[in-house]
Amino acid sequence: MIEWVVKVPEDVEVKIEGDTVSGYTITAKGPKGENSRNLKFRGMYIVKEDDSIRVYAEQEKKLKPMVRTFAAHINNLIKGVNEGFEYKLKILYSHFPIKVRVEGKEVIIENFLGEKYPRRSKIAGRAEVRVKGNEVIVSGVDKEECGQTAANLEQTTKVKNLDPRVFQDGIYIVEG
Repeated sequence: MIEWVVKVPEDVEVKIEGDTVSGYTITAKGPKGENSRNLKFRGMYIVKEDDSIRVYAEQEKKLKPMVRTFAAHINNLIKGVNEGFEYKLKILYSHFPIKVRVEGKEVIIENFLGEKYPRRSKIAGRAEVRVKGNEVIVSGVDKEECGQTAANLEQTTKVKNLDPRVFQDGIYIVEG
């Protein structure tokens, strides 16, 4: 039997529902908010014990990677509601000054490489985007939503059909 134990801090409340057949729904509540995730894989077990969560499987060899993956997802849930996640991106330009602003669930990038029409990047889920000078900060309780939003911003300003050694303009992830 292979197992992994995830410690739960005092200020975080974790609730586990379901079973190994229908899948588990793990919900975490903490100072930053609430987040939940569905985890399902044949032969995997998740049990809450006092101040920890035990993830285990009875088959040693085949399910060892899944035990660690489930534990990492649960750990990210706990870290997200306790501390939150933050990605920092840098706005770089050498040819035309880029103007970045947030409108609802989109980030509008204007004057990228002198283009007439603005580029739009989607904000995934509940992630929050702030623009401070030449820095964009993406924060939230879900690691995947924050990472996807940062990746969307980087991909939206990808330079195409030009020499990337000369045209290094764009929004790039510098910390995450």
